[in-house]
Amino acid sequence: MLPKPPALLRLAVLAVSTALLGAAAPAAPAHSPADRPPQLAHGSPYVETSLFFGTARPDGGPAVTDRQFRTFVDRVVTPRFPGGLTVQEGYGQYRDAHGTIERERSYELTLFYPASRARPNDPKIELIRAAYAERFAQESVARVDDRARVDF
Repeated sequence: MLPKPPALLRLAVLAVSTALLGAAAPAAPAHSPADRPPQLAHGSPYVETSLFFGTARPDGGPAVTDRQFRTFVDRVVTPRFPGGLTVQEGYGQYRDAHGTIERERSYELTLFYPASRARPNDPKIELIRAAYAERFAQESVARVDDRARVDF
């Protein structure tokens, strides 16, 4: 049998073990943004459609000019979406049908419309894509649709 440690030593061990237990205990939960109930989003349900127009012609013809693109938007896109749109210039690349990496100046056109108009707007968007591909000898016009909440 082991002898009992002196009382002062027992008190020191008890104090250290209590401190260690307190340090290991979980802290009171902090209120982070993830803990709060979600805020209601502003705006109404919309669809955001982005179309990506290349300017290099796969047949080797001259690239689509800014003026040609603006005329296309004015005559083909705006009559179908007179409520508004956004065009941004960019630079992109893709692998063409022959496996060649094509690098070109491009345009991204963004449309927002109420989600309730998605079905009737789909043929209009497809017409825009087909018209550009045909008019400027493009292999394709990329399309991305996403849900959004929009407030004007």
